[in-house]
Amino acid sequence: MFKAFKNIFRIPELRSRVIFTFLALIGFRIGIYIPIPGINVQAWQAALGGASEGAVGGFIGFFDVFAGGALSNLSIFVLSVTPYITASIIFQLLSSVIPSLKEMLREGESGRKKFAHYTRMLTLVLAFGQGLLMSMAASSYRAPTLSPVLFVTLATVSIAAGTMFLLWIGELITEKGIGNGVSVLIFAGIVSRYPQYAAEALIGMTPLEWILLAAIAIFIVIAVVAVQTSERRINIQYAKRVVGTKVYGGSSTYLPIKVNGGGVIPIIFASAIMTLPSMIAGVTSATWDDRLFAIGSPLYLVLYGLLVFFFTYFYSSVVMDPNDVADNIRSYGGFIPGIRPGKPTVNYITSVMTRVTFIGAIFLVVIALSPYFIRGASGMQQIWIGGTSTLIAVGVALDIVQQIEQHMIVRQYEGFMRKGRLRGRR
Repeated sequence: MFKAFKNIFRIPELRSRVIFTFLALIGFRIGIYIPIPGINVQAWQAALGGASEGAVGGFIGFFDVFAGGALSNLSIFVLSVTPYITASIIFQLLSSVIPSLKEMLREGESGRKKFAHYTRMLTLVLAFGQGLLMSMAASSYRAPTLSPVLFVTLATVSIAAGTMFLLWIGELITEKGIGNGVSVLIFAGIVSRYPQYAAEALIGMTPLEWILLAAIAIFIVIAVVAVQTSERRINIQYAKRVVGTKVYGGSSTYLPIKVNGGGVIPIIFASAIMTLPSMIAGVTSATWDDRLFAIGSPLYLVLYGLLVFFFTYFYSSVVMDPNDVADNIRSYGGFIPGIRPGKPTVNYITSVMTRVTFIGAIFLVVIALSPYFIRGASGMQQIWIGGTSTLIAVGVALDIVQQIEQHMIVRQYEGFMRKGRLRGRR
Protein backbone atom coordinates (compact mmCIF):
# COMPACT_ATOMS: atom_id res chain seq x y z
CA MET A 1 0.00 0.00 0.00
CA PHE A 2 2.73 2.48 0.99
CA LYS A 3 4.72 1.49 -2.09
CA ALA A 4 1.68 2.29 -4.25
CA PHE A 5 1.38 5.74 -2.65
CA LYS A 6 5.05 6.40 -3.36
CA ASN A 7 4.57 5.33 -6.98
CA ILE A 8 1.85 7.96 -7.44
CA PHE A 9 4.41 10.74 -7.12
CA ARG A 10 6.89 9.02 -9.44
CA ILE A 11 4.58 9.53 -12.42
CA PRO A 12 4.71 13.23 -13.47
CA GLU A 13 1.23 13.37 -15.01
CA LEU A 14 -0.41 11.54 -12.10
CA ARG A 15 1.49 13.64 -9.57
CA SER A 16 0.30 16.87 -11.17
CA ARG A 17 -3.30 15.59 -11.26
CA VAL A 18 -3.27 14.64 -7.58
CA ILE A 19 -1.69 17.94 -6.52
CA PHE A 20 -4.18 19.91 -8.64
CA THR A 21 -7.10 18.05 -7.04
CA PHE A 22 -5.80 18.79 -3.53
CA LEU A 23 -5.32 22.48 -4.33
CA ALA A 24 -8.83 22.70 -5.78
CA LEU A 25 -10.29 21.08 -2.66
CA ILE A 26 -8.37 23.51 -0.46
CA GLY A 27 -9.94 26.39 -2.39
CA PHE A 28 -13.35 24.76 -1.95
CA ARG A 29 -12.90 24.43 1.81
CA ILE A 30 -11.69 28.04 2.13
CA GLY A 31 -14.83 29.26 0.34
CA ILE A 32 -17.00 27.38 2.87
CA TYR A 33 -15.98 29.96 5.49
CA ILE A 34 -16.56 33.08 3.34
CA PRO A 35 -20.04 34.38 4.28
CA ILE A 36 -22.32 36.15 1.83
CA PRO A 37 -22.06 39.98 1.95
CA GLY A 38 -24.00 41.68 4.71
CA ILE A 39 -25.02 38.63 6.75
CA ASN A 40 -24.78 38.65 10.54
CA VAL A 41 -23.18 35.24 10.95
CA GLN A 42 -23.67 35.09 14.72
CA ALA A 43 -27.40 35.85 14.44
CA TRP A 44 -27.79 33.35 11.60
CA GLN A 45 -26.04 30.56 13.53
CA ALA A 46 -28.13 31.34 16.62
CA ALA A 47 -31.28 31.06 14.50
CA LEU A 48 -30.13 27.71 13.09
CA GLY A 49 -29.44 26.48 16.58
CA GLY A 50 -32.98 27.40 17.61
CA ALA A 51 -34.40 25.56 14.59
CA SER A 52 -32.70 22.27 15.36
CA GLU A 53 -35.98 20.41 15.77
CA GLY A 54 -38.78 19.61 13.33
CA ALA A 55 -38.90 19.50 9.58
CA VAL A 56 -36.88 22.66 9.00
CA GLY A 57 -34.25 21.47 11.44
CA GLY A 58 -34.08 18.14 9.69
CA PHE A 59 -33.63 19.89 6.38
CA ILE A 60 -30.86 22.05 7.85
CA GLY A 61 -28.93 19.03 9.12
CA PHE A 62 -29.45 17.07 5.91
CA PHE A 63 -28.57 19.90 3.53
CA ASP A 64 -25.57 21.00 5.58
CA VAL A 65 -24.02 17.55 5.09
CA PHE A 66 -23.99 17.91 1.30
CA ALA A 67 -22.96 21.57 1.53
CA GLY A 68 -19.94 20.66 3.66
CA GLY A 69 -20.99 23.01 6.49
CA ALA A 70 -21.62 25.98 4.17
CA LEU A 71 -25.22 26.39 5.36
CA SER A 72 -24.25 26.93 8.99
CA ASN A 73 -21.86 29.68 7.83
CA LEU A 74 -24.22 30.89 5.07
CA SER A 75 -21.22 31.08 2.80
CA ILE A 76 -21.05 31.89 -0.89
CA PHE A 77 -20.95 28.11 -1.48
CA VAL A 78 -24.17 27.51 0.46
CA LEU A 79 -25.91 25.81 -2.49
CA SER A 80 -22.82 23.74 -3.30
CA VAL A 81 -23.47 22.00 -6.66
CA THR A 82 -27.14 21.25 -5.93
CA PRO A 83 -28.43 23.44 -8.83
CA TYR A 84 -26.19 21.55 -11.24
CA ILE A 85 -27.49 18.21 -9.97
CA THR A 86 -31.07 19.42 -10.41
CA ALA A 87 -30.33 20.69 -13.91
CA SER A 88 -28.74 17.36 -14.81
CA ILE A 89 -31.83 15.53 -13.58
CA ILE A 90 -34.09 17.72 -15.71
CA PHE A 91 -32.07 17.34 -18.91
CA GLN A 92 -31.53 13.61 -18.50
CA LEU A 93 -35.26 13.13 -17.98
CA LEU A 94 -35.96 15.28 -21.04
CA SER A 95 -33.42 13.36 -23.12
CA SER A 96 -35.47 10.19 -22.65
CA VAL A 97 -38.62 11.79 -24.11
CA ILE A 98 -37.24 14.41 -26.55
CA PRO A 99 -35.56 12.77 -29.56
CA SER A 100 -33.46 15.83 -30.42
CA LEU A 101 -31.74 15.78 -27.04
CA LYS A 102 -31.09 12.05 -27.31
CA GLU A 103 -29.60 12.51 -30.77
CA MET A 104 -27.46 15.32 -29.41
CA LEU A 105 -25.80 12.87 -27.03
CA ARG A 106 -25.09 10.54 -29.95
CA GLU A 107 -23.30 13.21 -31.99
CA GLY A 108 -20.04 12.55 -30.24
CA GLU A 109 -17.88 15.14 -28.51
CA SER A 110 -19.60 18.16 -30.12
CA GLY A 111 -23.05 16.91 -29.07
CA ARG A 112 -21.94 16.26 -25.49
CA LYS A 113 -20.41 19.74 -25.28
CA LYS A 114 -23.67 21.30 -26.50
CA PHE A 115 -25.65 19.23 -23.99
CA ALA A 116 -23.29 20.27 -21.18
CA HIS A 117 -23.67 23.93 -22.26
CA TYR A 118 -27.45 23.75 -21.95
CA THR A 119 -27.08 22.09 -18.55
CA ARG A 120 -24.83 24.90 -17.34
CA MET A 121 -27.30 27.53 -18.54
CA LEU A 122 -30.12 25.87 -16.61
CA THR A 123 -27.79 25.58 -13.61
CA LEU A 124 -27.30 29.36 -13.67
CA VAL A 125 -31.06 29.96 -13.75
CA LEU A 126 -31.66 27.52 -10.87
CA ALA A 127 -28.77 29.01 -8.87
CA PHE A 128 -30.33 32.48 -9.12
CA GLY A 129 -33.77 31.13 -8.20
CA GLN A 130 -32.58 29.10 -5.21
CA GLY A 131 -30.19 31.86 -4.20
CA LEU A 132 -33.10 34.33 -4.19
CA LEU A 133 -35.14 32.05 -1.91
CA MET A 134 -32.16 31.56 0.40
CA SER A 135 -31.46 35.31 0.51
CA MET A 136 -35.06 36.13 1.32
CA ALA A 137 -35.02 33.59 4.15
CA ALA A 138 -31.84 35.14 5.58
CA SER A 139 -32.81 38.80 5.13
CA SER A 140 -33.94 39.03 8.76
CA TYR A 141 -30.35 38.36 9.85
CA ARG A 142 -28.65 40.98 7.68
CA ALA A 143 -26.47 43.80 8.92
CA PRO A 144 -28.59 46.80 10.04
CA THR A 145 -26.80 49.13 7.61
CA LEU A 146 -28.13 47.28 4.57
CA SER A 147 -31.62 47.63 3.15
CA PRO A 148 -33.54 44.39 2.46
CA VAL A 149 -33.46 44.94 -1.30
CA LEU A 150 -29.72 45.58 -1.41
CA PHE A 151 -28.99 42.61 0.83
CA VAL A 152 -31.13 40.22 -1.21
CA THR A 153 -29.52 41.46 -4.44
CA LEU A 154 -25.95 41.09 -3.15
CA ALA A 155 -26.66 37.74 -1.51
CA THR A 156 -28.41 36.27 -4.58
CA VAL A 157 -25.60 37.28 -6.93
CA SER A 158 -22.96 35.98 -4.49
CA ILE A 159 -24.68 32.61 -4.04
CA ALA A 160 -25.21 32.15 -7.79
CA ALA A 161 -21.60 33.14 -8.49
CA GLY A 162 -20.38 30.71 -5.82
CA THR A 163 -22.33 27.85 -7.39
CA MET A 164 -20.99 28.57 -10.87
CA PHE A 165 -17.47 28.89 -9.47
CA LEU A 166 -17.80 25.44 -7.89
CA LEU A 167 -19.11 24.06 -11.17
CA TRP A 168 -16.04 25.52 -12.91
CA ILE A 169 -13.76 24.00 -10.26
CA GLY A 170 -15.50 20.66 -10.70
CA GLU A 171 -14.95 20.73 -14.47
CA LEU A 172 -11.29 21.56 -13.94
CA ILE A 173 -10.93 18.62 -11.54
CA THR A 174 -12.51 16.31 -14.13
CA GLU A 175 -10.17 17.62 -16.84
CA LYS A 176 -6.92 18.14 -14.95
CA GLY A 177 -7.40 16.25 -11.70
CA ILE A 178 -8.57 12.85 -10.48
CA GLY A 179 -12.19 11.67 -10.49
CA ASN A 180 -15.45 13.29 -11.51
CA GLY A 181 -15.18 16.88 -10.31
CA VAL A 182 -18.74 17.36 -9.06
CA SER A 183 -18.68 14.03 -7.21
CA VAL A 184 -15.30 14.88 -5.68
CA LEU A 185 -16.66 18.17 -4.31
CA ILE A 186 -19.64 16.40 -2.75
CA PHE A 187 -17.26 13.77 -1.37
CA ALA A 188 -15.06 16.46 0.20
CA GLY A 189 -18.07 18.14 1.81
CA ILE A 190 -19.31 14.89 3.34
CA VAL A 191 -15.94 13.64 4.56
CA SER A 192 -15.15 17.01 6.16
CA ARG A 193 -18.04 16.40 8.59
CA TYR A 194 -16.85 12.98 9.75
CA PRO A 195 -14.55 14.25 12.54
CA GLN A 196 -17.45 16.24 14.01
CA TYR A 197 -19.69 13.18 13.88
CA ALA A 198 -17.05 11.03 15.55
CA ALA A 199 -16.63 13.61 18.35
CA GLU A 200 -20.40 13.83 18.90
CA ALA A 201 -20.65 10.04 18.98
CA LEU A 202 -17.87 9.77 21.56
CA ILE A 203 -19.46 12.43 23.76
CA GLY A 204 -23.13 11.50 23.43
CA MET A 205 -22.97 7.69 23.45
CA THR A 206 -21.85 4.97 25.81
CA PRO A 207 -18.83 2.86 24.82
CA LEU A 208 -21.08 -0.09 23.93
CA GLU A 209 -23.28 2.08 21.71
CA TRP A 210 -20.22 3.60 20.05
CA ILE A 211 -18.78 0.14 19.31
CA LEU A 212 -22.13 -0.96 17.90
CA LEU A 213 -22.33 2.12 15.67
CA ALA A 214 -18.75 1.56 14.47
CA ALA A 215 -19.59 -2.06 13.65
CA ILE A 216 -22.64 -0.93 11.64
CA ALA A 217 -20.52 1.63 9.78
CA ILE A 218 -17.87 -0.99 8.92
CA PHE A 219 -20.58 -3.40 7.72
CA ILE A 220 -22.11 -0.68 5.51
CA VAL A 221 -18.70 0.14 4.00
CA ILE A 222 -18.02 -3.55 3.24
CA ALA A 223 -21.49 -3.97 1.70
CA VAL A 224 -21.09 -0.83 -0.42
CA VAL A 225 -17.68 -1.93 -1.73
CA ALA A 226 -19.04 -5.42 -2.53
CA VAL A 227 -22.02 -4.08 -4.47
CA GLN A 228 -20.09 -1.29 -6.21
CA THR A 229 -17.59 -3.80 -7.61
CA SER A 230 -20.13 -6.54 -8.47
CA GLU A 231 -21.21 -7.17 -12.04
CA ARG A 232 -23.04 -9.71 -14.20
CA ARG A 233 -20.98 -10.75 -17.23
CA ILE A 234 -22.64 -11.78 -20.49
CA ASN A 235 -20.40 -13.88 -22.74
CA ILE A 236 -19.80 -12.43 -26.23
CA GLN A 237 -18.38 -14.55 -29.05
CA TYR A 238 -16.80 -12.97 -32.14
CA ALA A 239 -16.76 -14.95 -35.37
CA LYS A 240 -13.64 -15.20 -37.52
CA ARG A 241 -13.31 -12.73 -40.38
CA VAL A 242 -10.82 -12.99 -43.26
CA VAL A 243 -9.64 -9.61 -44.61
CA GLY A 244 -7.06 -10.13 -47.33
CA THR A 245 -4.42 -12.40 -45.88
CA LYS A 246 -5.28 -11.66 -42.24
CA VAL A 247 -7.77 -13.38 -39.96
CA TYR A 248 -9.63 -11.26 -37.40
CA GLY A 249 -11.94 -12.30 -34.57
CA GLY A 250 -12.58 -15.78 -33.34
CA SER A 251 -12.19 -14.56 -29.76
CA SER A 252 -14.56 -14.37 -26.83
CA THR A 253 -15.07 -11.62 -24.28
CA TYR A 254 -17.84 -10.47 -21.98
CA LEU A 255 -20.28 -7.60 -21.54
CA PRO A 256 -20.17 -6.36 -17.91
CA ILE A 257 -23.46 -5.21 -16.38
CA LYS A 258 -22.86 -3.63 -13.00
CA VAL A 259 -25.24 -4.37 -10.15
CA ASN A 260 -25.23 -0.68 -9.27
CA GLY A 261 -24.90 0.80 -12.74
CA GLY A 262 -25.96 4.27 -11.61
CA GLY A 263 -23.35 4.49 -8.86
CA VAL A 264 -24.08 7.30 -6.40
CA ILE A 265 -26.14 9.31 -8.90
CA PRO A 266 -29.62 7.89 -8.07
CA ILE A 267 -29.28 8.65 -4.38
CA ILE A 268 -27.95 12.16 -5.08
CA PHE A 269 -30.81 12.86 -7.49
CA ALA A 270 -33.43 11.61 -5.02
CA SER A 271 -31.88 13.57 -2.16
CA ALA A 272 -31.85 16.78 -4.19
CA ILE A 273 -35.54 16.42 -5.06
CA MET A 274 -36.64 15.50 -1.52
CA THR A 275 -34.97 18.56 0.01
CA LEU A 276 -37.13 20.94 -2.06
CA PRO A 277 -40.33 20.69 0.05
CA SER A 278 -38.42 21.44 3.27
CA MET A 279 -36.58 24.34 1.61
CA ILE A 280 -39.86 25.86 0.40
CA ALA A 281 -41.44 25.35 3.81
CA GLY A 282 -38.47 27.00 5.51
CA VAL A 283 -38.66 30.05 3.25
CA THR A 284 -42.46 30.45 3.25
CA SER A 285 -43.00 29.40 6.91
CA ALA A 286 -45.49 26.81 5.70
CA THR A 287 -46.77 24.17 8.11
CA TRP A 288 -47.84 21.54 5.59
CA ASP A 289 -44.27 20.26 5.46
CA ASP A 290 -44.41 19.33 9.16
CA ARG A 291 -47.37 17.07 8.50
CA LEU A 292 -46.49 15.55 5.13
CA PHE A 293 -42.90 16.00 3.93
CA ALA A 294 -40.97 16.36 7.19
CA ILE A 295 -37.59 14.66 6.83
CA GLY A 296 -37.89 11.25 8.46
CA SER A 297 -41.70 11.12 8.33
CA PRO A 298 -43.36 7.96 6.91
CA LEU A 299 -44.45 9.74 3.71
CA TYR A 300 -40.98 11.19 3.23
CA LEU A 301 -39.33 7.77 3.62
CA VAL A 302 -41.76 6.14 1.18
CA LEU A 303 -41.29 8.84 -1.47
CA TYR A 304 -37.54 8.90 -0.94
CA GLY A 305 -37.29 5.13 -1.36
CA LEU A 306 -39.45 5.19 -4.51
CA LEU A 307 -37.34 7.98 -6.03
CA VAL A 308 -34.12 6.09 -5.35
CA PHE A 309 -35.64 2.96 -6.89
CA PHE A 310 -36.83 4.88 -9.97
CA PHE A 311 -33.57 6.75 -10.56
CA THR A 312 -31.58 3.52 -10.24
CA TYR A 313 -33.47 2.04 -13.19
CA PHE A 314 -33.56 5.32 -15.09
CA TYR A 315 -29.88 6.11 -14.79
CA SER A 316 -28.86 2.52 -15.54
CA SER A 317 -30.84 2.72 -18.80
CA VAL A 318 -29.12 6.02 -19.62
CA VAL A 319 -25.66 4.58 -18.98
CA MET A 320 -26.34 1.44 -21.06
CA ASP A 321 -28.94 1.38 -23.84
CA PRO A 322 -29.62 -2.28 -24.84
CA ASN A 323 -30.40 -1.26 -28.43
CA ASP A 324 -27.06 0.52 -28.83
CA VAL A 325 -25.20 -2.35 -27.17
CA ALA A 326 -26.84 -4.93 -29.45
CA ASP A 327 -26.06 -2.83 -32.54
CA ASN A 328 -22.43 -2.48 -31.52
CA ILE A 329 -22.08 -6.21 -30.90
CA ARG A 330 -23.56 -7.03 -34.31
CA SER A 331 -21.51 -4.38 -36.15
CA TYR A 332 -18.28 -5.95 -34.87
CA GLY A 333 -19.37 -9.46 -35.83
CA GLY A 334 -20.19 -10.60 -32.30
CA PHE A 335 -23.08 -12.55 -30.84
CA ILE A 336 -24.28 -13.95 -27.54
CA PRO A 337 -24.08 -17.76 -27.60
CA GLY A 338 -27.58 -19.23 -27.91
CA ILE A 339 -29.20 -15.85 -28.69
CA ARG A 340 -30.02 -14.69 -32.22
CA PRO A 341 -28.78 -11.22 -33.28
CA GLY A 342 -31.19 -8.30 -33.48
CA LYS A 343 -34.33 -8.06 -31.37
CA PRO A 344 -33.70 -11.30 -29.40
CA THR A 345 -30.30 -9.92 -28.31
CA VAL A 346 -31.92 -6.64 -27.22
CA ASN A 347 -34.58 -8.53 -25.25
CA TYR A 348 -31.98 -10.75 -23.58
CA ILE A 349 -29.76 -7.84 -22.53
CA THR A 350 -32.81 -5.92 -21.29
CA SER A 351 -33.97 -8.94 -19.26
CA VAL A 352 -30.54 -9.36 -17.63
CA MET A 353 -30.27 -5.63 -16.92
CA THR A 354 -33.74 -5.57 -15.33
CA ARG A 355 -32.96 -8.43 -12.95
CA VAL A 356 -29.49 -7.19 -12.02
CA THR A 357 -30.64 -3.58 -11.58
CA PHE A 358 -33.47 -4.74 -9.32
CA ILE A 359 -30.91 -6.08 -6.85
CA GLY A 360 -28.96 -2.83 -7.05
CA ALA A 361 -32.12 -0.75 -6.61
CA ILE A 362 -33.18 -2.66 -3.50
CA PHE A 363 -29.69 -2.26 -2.08
CA LEU A 364 -29.70 1.49 -2.73
CA VAL A 365 -33.11 1.90 -1.08
CA VAL A 366 -31.87 0.08 2.03
CA ILE A 367 -28.69 2.17 2.06
CA ALA A 368 -30.63 5.42 1.57
CA LEU A 369 -33.07 4.72 4.39
CA SER A 370 -30.56 3.23 6.84
CA PRO A 371 -29.51 6.62 8.36
CA TYR A 372 -33.09 7.27 9.50
CA PHE A 373 -33.35 3.87 11.17
CA ILE A 374 -29.93 4.32 12.79
CA ARG A 375 -30.88 7.77 14.08
CA GLY A 376 -34.20 6.45 15.36
CA ALA A 377 -32.56 3.54 17.16
CA SER A 378 -29.65 5.51 18.60
CA GLY A 379 -31.60 8.66 19.42
CA MET A 380 -28.79 10.85 18.02
CA GLN A 381 -30.94 13.15 15.91
CA GLN A 382 -28.11 15.55 15.12
CA ILE A 383 -26.02 12.98 13.25
CA TRP A 384 -26.66 12.48 9.54
CA ILE A 385 -23.91 9.99 8.88
CA GLY A 386 -25.16 6.71 7.48
CA GLY A 387 -25.74 4.76 4.31
CA THR A 388 -26.29 7.74 2.02
CA SER A 389 -23.11 9.58 2.89
CA THR A 390 -21.15 6.33 3.09
CA LEU A 391 -22.35 5.26 -0.36
CA ILE A 392 -21.31 8.57 -1.89
CA ALA A 393 -17.97 8.66 -0.07
CA VAL A 394 -17.07 5.04 -0.83
CA GLY A 395 -18.34 5.26 -4.43
CA VAL A 396 -16.31 8.37 -5.20
CA ALA A 397 -13.27 6.97 -3.37
CA LEU A 398 -13.44 3.77 -5.46
CA ASP A 399 -13.69 5.82 -8.65
CA ILE A 400 -10.65 7.87 -7.66
CA VAL A 401 -8.65 4.75 -6.76
CA GLN A 402 -9.59 3.07 -10.05
CA GLN A 403 -8.49 6.11 -12.05
CA ILE A 404 -5.17 6.20 -10.20
CA GLU A 405 -4.87 2.46 -10.79
CA GLN A 406 -5.30 2.91 -14.53
CA HIS A 407 -2.53 5.52 -14.68
CA MET A 408 -0.18 3.31 -12.70
CA ILE A 409 -0.89 0.06 -14.56
CA VAL A 410 -0.40 1.74 -17.96
CA ARG A 411 3.09 2.76 -16.84
CA GLN A 412 3.77 -0.73 -15.43
CA TYR A 413 3.63 0.33 -11.80
CA GLU A 414 1.99 -1.84 -9.17
CA GLY A 415 -1.37 -0.37 -8.21
CA PHE A 416 -3.55 -0.45 -5.10
CA MET A 417 -5.68 -3.37 -6.32
CA ARG A 418 -3.67 -6.56 -6.45
CA LYS A 419 -4.22 -9.00 -9.26
CA GLY A 420 -6.80 -11.54 -8.22
CA ARG A 421 -8.71 -9.15 -5.98
CA LEU A 422 -10.58 -6.49 -7.89
CA ARG A 423 -8.66 -6.61 -11.18
CA GLY A 424 -8.14 -9.57 -13.43
CA ARG A 425 -11.13 -11.57 -12.18
CA ARG A 426 -13.34 -13.23 -14.70
